[in-house]
Amino acid sequence: MLNVSPKAVGSVPVSFGGYQVFETAFGFCGAGWSEAGLARFILPAPDAGSIERLLKRRFPDGNATQPTGALANLAVAVRRYFDGVQQDFSRVPLDLSGISPFHQTLYTAMRGLSYGETTTYGALCESVGFPKATRETGAAMGKNPIPLIIPCHRVLAAGGKIGGFSAHGGITTKQKMLALENARSPNADEAQGTFAF
Repeated sequence: MLNVSPKAVGSVPVSFGGYQVFETAFGFCGAGWSEAGLARFILPAPDAGSIERLLKRRFPDGNATQPTGALANLAVAVRRYFDGVQQDFSRVPLDLSGISPFHQTLYTAMRGLSYGETTTYGALCESVGFPKATRETGAAMGKNPIPLIIPCHRVLAAGGKIGGFSAHGGITTKQKMLALENARSPNADEAQGTFAF
């Protein structure tokens, strides 16, 4: 476990390399990367233009291009995910420069959640040694720069309630992603149904 404070703030800027906008069954997604790895991911929205504007506003020096190396097949894997095919994004290299150590610790813990597995904000922050940092954990979810790859949609509110979601479509998108994975509340018994939309 890292010895970090929930209030620690990172200061290293992201050196942006390129970005890609691509269509999935849920809408258009966007990915932006540096030489170190994926630095930004945008969950589906209805039009490609809004995704590209978000990427260009965040990284004005980036160019639309195809990723290479470890990110070359990212769009294919994301399309498969939104088609309902189980995917594992835990080995996608990430660039988390500029992210606070506390948020990085939470994001690393989230990457350990497998397809269809859920946890709660409280259990997540307790697992990294900050049992009273649920509010800060919720804030970290809202600032997640790489949703899906860092699967914040698998983190629920107390009692297995859906909780918030800042992507396009809000909690409806979160519910659809959980239903796609046939996910269950972390406290569900065998007879309880999975998330539906």
